[in-house]
Amino acid sequence: MKIGILSRKAELYSTARLVDAAKNRGHKVFVIDPLRCYMDITSHKPAIYYKGEKLEGFDAIIPRIGASITFYGTAVVRQFEMMGVYSINESVSISRARDKLRSLQLLARKGIGLPVTGFAHSTQFTDDLISMVGGTPLVVKMIEGTHGAGVVLAETQKTAQSVIQAFRKLKANILIQEYIKESNSSDIRCWVLGPKVVASMLRQGPEGEFRSNLHQGGTARKIKITPEERSTAIRAAKIMGLHMAGVDMLRSNHGPVVMEVNASPGLKGIENITDIDVADLVINYIEKNASPGKNRTKGKG
Repeated sequence: MKIGILSRKAELYSTARLVDAAKNRGHKVFVIDPLRCYMDITSHKPAIYYKGEKLEGFDAIIPRIGASITFYGTAVVRQFEMMGVYSINESVSISRARDKLRSLQLLARKGIGLPVTGFAHSTQFTDDLISMVGGTPLVVKMIEGTHGAGVVLAETQKTAQSVIQAFRKLKANILIQEYIKESNSSDIRCWVLGPKVVASMLRQGPEGEFRSNLHQGGTARKIKITPEERSTAIRAAKIMGLHMAGVDMLRSNHGPVVMEVNASPGLKGIENITDIDVADLVINYIEKNASPGKNRTKGKG
């Protein structure tokens, strides 16, 4: 097979691992920077060009689209879809998961457990919004934040009011959520591939830090998840339309609650902690599922 990996840098851990896995399984693999692609958008012969050459003959692509390039990156994925190339995660699904508010609304509609969440544009009714999620302590999030950035724990009413007002002055869209104290500054990352959770780990925030992201200095260990947690992770990925996803959950007193569904989950943490060759599983999944025009949306999203 001829596989393209859409990534800004070939030396990134996840990209390099996918390249190695594809080569080890006998495939031709190319790393393509989506921002350096340019497209011929026509009715009968849609095409993509890269470094002066037309990209042709690809059987599948693996999008590794960062949050900062979502708009253009998903346009490139959509163009591949129009050309009949299989994408493990489709453009519509990536956009859906990247929009935190939209993803939470979709998950809530399907009955997935979530922290009580509020969203507003105006700060005029801040106190009502705080009461809606059960009061303080609560978590204030910027919609656009990644890797734990733009996430603040407000322990008092006054702090919550100040943080919300500060975020609004930055013209940032914000979410506020109840603080799940019983999670003890930890969360679970489930790596979902198709209809299965292929690996999972528990991430623990450092002392004095409520965020558990490894990018924020957290630690992690392999964990055996419960059947309910497994089912929740698989359902959450399916609702987003993702065949490859990182589903982040907290253990609450009323069962697992989903915090986020990530369309470009990293490989470094999960592989190092679990000793599972997730990259090889991804390529194996593509071998079994890739076929011309198999994408459901076919670039229509």
